[in-house]
Amino acid sequence: MRDRHLGKMPRGGTTTARYEEDPDNAWNACSWCEYMLIVILSTILLVGVLILTLFWVMFYRNGFAWTDKPLQQFNLHPILMIAGFVTLSGFSILIYRLCRCMKHIYVKLIHMFFHAIAIPCIALGFLSVFDSHNALQKVNFYSLHSWLGFVTMGMFVLQFVIGFFSFLVMLCCENKTYSCRSAMVPIHASFGLANFWLAIATSVTGIIEKERETAEDPNLSAENRLIEHYITSAIGITLVVIGIIVTFAVRRTNAPASAKVYVTERI
Repeated sequence: MRDRHLGKMPRGGTTTARYEEDPDNAWNACSWCEYMLIVILSTILLVGVLILTLFWVMFYRNGFAWTDKPLQQFNLHPILMIAGFVTLSGFSILIYRLCRCMKHIYVKLIHMFFHAIAIPCIALGFLSVFDSHNALQKVNFYSLHSWLGFVTMGMFVLQFVIGFFSFLVMLCCENKTYSCRSAMVPIHASFGLANFWLAIATSVTGIIEKERETAEDPNLSAENRLIEHYITSAIGITLVVIGIIVTFAVRRTNAPASAKVYVTERI
């Protein structure tokens, strides 16, 4: 018999209700307020940072283009990378942590879906900056930002592949793979959060790198350069706050979601 937070695992091998409500950990007014605050604040920040980045690129970086205009092609890079690594991945993590109103398999599928639609954003974001640098005869993979981005993409792909096979494909033999999936959950959760923070660090270093280039641009007036500095600083601060909120939501032990079970225990 397993702990009541994890449900019952009979000796016969069949699984009954795995996640049971804990009467000692019922939702109260403070839990509901904390839950709603996290949901509302994280949604505003995750969508807001993407809108703010789009505003910056459209009004201060001359919009978008493809291979015919390399400078404008580069502008696709910050939008797509923040959309994939931060906004979509952030929603994926929070949904898995906070959503307890449906069957766990559906939560898994939604979690995977958000990460899956982040993949084309990340791929196009990487392609846009690679083509732009080649067209402008700039060296690729020379800065801290570029190397952090390379590591972040590698970790993201590895996490997605391992998660897909460990927590979806292996469900075909649910009882036989239970112990393996159980051991993988805290590893997957910890590396996922680490990868999210790595994406934020990569975004912030990218903003700093772009600001250095902007400071050397003779075509920008002092006023526009100052306004753009405030906008990029606001994007950087928002990214850090998002990382704090997501970490708090995932690791907070008395959050309302613990009325069922902590995220690192769910398989």
